[in-house]
Amino acid sequence: METLVYKRPESLLKAEKGGGFTFCPGCGHGVILRTIAELLDEFNIQKDTIAIASVGCSVFMERFLDLDVAGASHGRSTCVATGIKRCKPNNFVLTYQGDGDAATIGFNETIHTACRGEHITTIMINNTNFGMTGGQASATTMLGQVTTTTPYGRKAEETGYPLHAAEIVAQCEGTAYSARVAVSDTKNIRALKKTIKKAFEVQLKGLGYGFVEVLAGCPTNWHMTPTEAVEQIENVIKTVHPLGVFKDITEKESV
Repeated sequence: METLVYKRPESLLKAEKGGGFTFCPGCGHGVILRTIAELLDEFNIQKDTIAIASVGCSVFMERFLDLDVAGASHGRSTCVATGIKRCKPNNFVLTYQGDGDAATIGFNETIHTACRGEHITTIMINNTNFGMTGGQASATTMLGQVTTTTPYGRKAEETGYPLHAAEIVAQCEGTAYSARVAVSDTKNIRALKKTIKKAFEVQLKGLGYGFVEVLAGCPTNWHMTPTEAVEQIENVIKTVHPLGVFKDITEKESV
């Protein structure tokens, strides 16, 4: 007797229907999008979900998730999400963004969304650079990191220090949940699903803004193999952008 232990989520499009796989080998986007699809199925909210994607690797979301997807200008996903959620409060609304999008060009929008306590969810993929547009430095780029716009490594005296998005978002009164996870190994991938699930729950309960930052590899712009990119997350990036839950108002509810 065969027992089904794993299957394709209903919310995840097949490659031939979605237009083919668009991400670089070793990139974490595929794992993250599948995790989101699994949770949409588990909560049974796929038909009620509206996702927003703006410029960056996230722009391909509609090729992978069977959802209504709205486009947004670079950095403006949470603005579009706010408008949609206020017009359609019964829909589940999420933004899928990169660090160049949500923590750099659009960080003002991210922070004000958190301060307003909008009932939406943001998944921010942090690979410490503008992944799709050429590998330029972003706000989360580490000191010493070489990018196309910091060819000799990022220097604090020139471009400042790395921005820690999840910690800053956690300080906003309207934030219900803020955390940072990674897709560097099986243990962290399991934590990824648990963390995104909690962010979904706070929106479904109407508690406020949910923000999940995910450390993911960018082998192409880091000029590394996929294996080296995983080691980079574990040995370097996590020391600058530590994993953890920085705010969870549901813990106060359970006390």
